[in-house]
Amino acid sequence: MPGPDAVRAFILEIGLGALLLLVFVATLGIRGAERRVIGWIATWGVLVLAFTSFLVRPAPPALGGMFVQDGLAIFAKRLFLAATFIGLLASLGNAQPAFVRRAGEYHLLILSSLLGMFVLASARDLILLFVAFELMSIPLYVLSGFLKRQEEAVEAALKFFLVGSVSSAVLVYGLSFVYGAARSTDLATVARVSPATEPLLALGLLAAFAGFGFKIAAFPFHMWVPDTYEAASTPFVAWLSVAPKAAGFVALFRVYLEGVGDRAAAWIPLAAGLATLTIVAGNLMALPQQNTKRLLAYSGIAHIGYMLVGFAAASASGVAMVLFYLVTYVFGNMGAFLVVEAVARSEGSEATTAFRGLAQRSPLLALAMLIFLLSLGGIPFVAGFWAKLYVFWAAASVGLYWLVLVGAVLTVVALFYYLVVAKRMYIEAPERPGRVHLSATLALAVLICVGGVVVLCHQDGGEREQRQSRAVDARGDSRSGEPSDPRPRLQPHVARRRAPRERRRQGQLLLPLQEQGRARLRDPRSDHRVLPR
Repeated sequence: MPGPDAVRAFILEIGLGALLLLVFVATLGIRGAERRVIGWIATWGVLVLAFTSFLVRPAPPALGGMFVQDGLAIFAKRLFLAATFIGLLASLGNAQPAFVRRAGEYHLLILSSLLGMFVLASARDLILLFVAFELMSIPLYVLSGFLKRQEEAVEAALKFFLVGSVSSAVLVYGLSFVYGAARSTDLATVARVSPATEPLLALGLLAAFAGFGFKIAAFPFHMWVPDTYEAASTPFVAWLSVAPKAAGFVALFRVYLEGVGDRAAAWIPLAAGLATLTIVAGNLMALPQQNTKRLLAYSGIAHIGYMLVGFAAASASGVAMVLFYLVTYVFGNMGAFLVVEAVARSEGSEATTAFRGLAQRSPLLALAMLIFLLSLGGIPFVAGFWAKLYVFWAAASVGLYWLVLVGAVLTVVALFYYLVVAKRMYIEAPERPGRVHLSATLALAVLICVGGVVVLCHQDGGEREQRQSRAVDARGDSRSGEPSDPRPRLQPHVARRRAPRERRRQGQLLLPLQEQGRARLRDPRSDHRVLPR
């Protein structure tokens, strides 16, 4: 019988499993138009889990160390739940008979994918990580073609499935090389193997990195994104654009910071190069787009590049700032997609021209869209600006000044296509009179996203930094239960460049990596201050 520690480790997964079972039973027992109730059951269940997640505390590893409920995992699961709640809330306003008839299947698939994200965030073993990736991904292939009467949706779903299958094959191929080199699937054991003595390890990590690139839609593995986003249901796309990518980044942190150990800096050139290509490609391909969903799709690719900038820093501050970037991206990007859904329902079009005169027709909705666009564009003093500034600062702290310059220049380029939509809303005349009507649930989802962006704008920088650092700190060694050594370790060349004054210590990477799991990885740059108070 599982002990209390095992229950603590799996409490959110147990709750989500119970919700899945409840939705499954409701799907079997409810017929016809009454199936809309299933959506309410799933939405309220996710909301309860979201509140419950704030009562969860780090627990000892379970399943022989394969599964860990640490600070990073708990933070990620809260983010997944927030995104899922917003997506499900927006879907409640869909009264199309075809959707209502299959509401049970829709919500079962969403919750199944969410369960995969939960396991992925806690996976500290290569086998469990791959299984979690597939549990997350397979429902997404079905959901992208959920509008099966539309030929474009079926075509996009097929493309998504084929690309996803190839990425899974590349990922498991790379992980098999890692296993062959380390003779173990445990990340702590992998961290003790040197690529210098085991070249197979470097080859495996490189192949796995390509597989991860497909999952997070980094360039050149992004080809499935525009068609899938354009053809699929918009509330689902809003969720697809943020939650699975957040899960992919958590997996990247696990493998390439925890699993690589002290050699994480060796991956900086690869991550920096991929970040540059992704930022450039995403922003340049977004410029000519006339369909708003395709525009946001390419914009999302560019944002993946900005997050890779923080990942390329290979430091605790970089991890913390990527987590903050993900939070701002969830609210800004989901909100923009939901406004597109409202306008498309009213105008019957997703083109940017459908936004003409929106400020005159529905000023509050136009204001909400403007807030989301400003945040995505990184306009100063909006939440997205702080997110970009922080990842750039993390990259600059490790000497990646050229990458910061590329990101800053392309941020200015991105303002062009964001402001095109703003110009249509506030300067151009409406094509027809009348307000844009939103369902109550869709309006509430948009309001939550606006609130999230506004709150993140007004947080104190120091408080934000401390909170994100605690998310990646896990309050000590999660295997042994011992507190971590607060003294940062500096490489000699870093120590020589440091000013003599004391600087406040950044949160250290969680993740015990040495023999018997009693010592933790400390990044040599993890004590750099990200921003002054």
